[in-house]
Amino acid sequence: MKKLSILGSTGSIGINTLKVADYLSSEIKVWGLTTFQNIQLLEEQIRKYKPKAVAVANEEKADLLRKKLKGIFEGEIYGGISGVVKIACLEEVNLVVSAIVGAAGLIPTIEAIKCCKDIALANKEVLVMAGQIVMDLAKQHKIRLLPVDSEHSAIFQCIMGQKIEEVEEIILTASGGPFRERVESFDKITPLEAISHPKWEMGKKISVDSATLINKGLEVIEATYLFNMPASKISILIHPQSIVHSLVEFIDGTILAQMGVADMQIPIAFALTYPKRYDTNLPRLSLSQIKELTFFKPDLKRFPALRLCMEVAKAGGSLPSVLNAANEVCVEEFLNHKISFNEISKIIEKILSFHKTIDEPNLEEIISCDNWAREKTKEIIKN
Repeated sequence: MKKLSILGSTGSIGINTLKVADYLSSEIKVWGLTTFQNIQLLEEQIRKYKPKAVAVANEEKADLLRKKLKGIFEGEIYGGISGVVKIACLEEVNLVVSAIVGAAGLIPTIEAIKCCKDIALANKEVLVMAGQIVMDLAKQHKIRLLPVDSEHSAIFQCIMGQKIEEVEEIILTASGGPFRERVESFDKITPLEAISHPKWEMGKKISVDSATLINKGLEVIEATYLFNMPASKISILIHPQSIVHSLVEFIDGTILAQMGVADMQIPIAFALTYPKRYDTNLPRLSLSQIKELTFFKPDLKRFPALRLCMEVAKAGGSLPSVLNAANEVCVEEFLNHKISFNEISKIIEKILSFHKTIDEPNLEEIISCDNWAREKTKEIIKN
């Protein structure tokens, strides 16, 4: 029996994880849930799944939820980031789903690893910011770090039973986002256009990242740590059909691809039930109905944020955490109509140019770089 704590249960990955828990109820028990501030949905989840404890990162919302559920919910309702950490480290839990968006997911994930919990990782920023630290901790505490992102799950499945030194190249696929075929200028792109992804239903931040293609660049950085592979051996192909979720080429010329319908429940289920597979009760991919599978290289001039990520992936050190922090601020300001779509990559590049790289940063230095980048980004946008 897998006993789960889901960090970010009210987000897209969290909701899909609970769907998986529904049809695999004999194998999975929901033990802990967390949200940033969506207490309305969290309350619905509490009533349905009856977890042992929950946490709300927003302290005021946590107090409000306590009042609403007084006499109804017998479990603990924790508040703040410390409360999220408590849910990550619940004694009975043996698998933590790390699905908090952005840098906020780093500390709870690290603390869960220290408590010897296996991690189903849906938060790519954890490895982008502190990849070497996280992987070293996972090895030290002998826990499994299982990828949830469809691309990294695909790579993981392609190299299962293979020798990593026999891998020639990892090929991440990307749908191309909502602006793959846009011919007019990117200057006038609105937040509403940017969050309208053609394939996936995701949160606003991740949708914007997909629109700039920085999401794919962050996945490259994540893959360098997850699979112990240099960035020079990782490439990206735009694949509009989103059927091949990623590929691995081996030194003998063999290429293995993982394919399936575009539904996040499939990689989530694999991460939750690994090393076993169970019937997902989802539509199957019909190869006979597929008219074409196309692949082409991304245009780094039209999507400069992806170029920045590829450069940062090769440079490493503290640069990935700076890039991630600057991007988070820029995306928020874009969604608030404070900067244009094109300015996202321009501001990130400027922040990177100001930063003095630390080659092997410790956790304190990573957090310090993250804070510096956020403040510097806000300062540039304000001026």
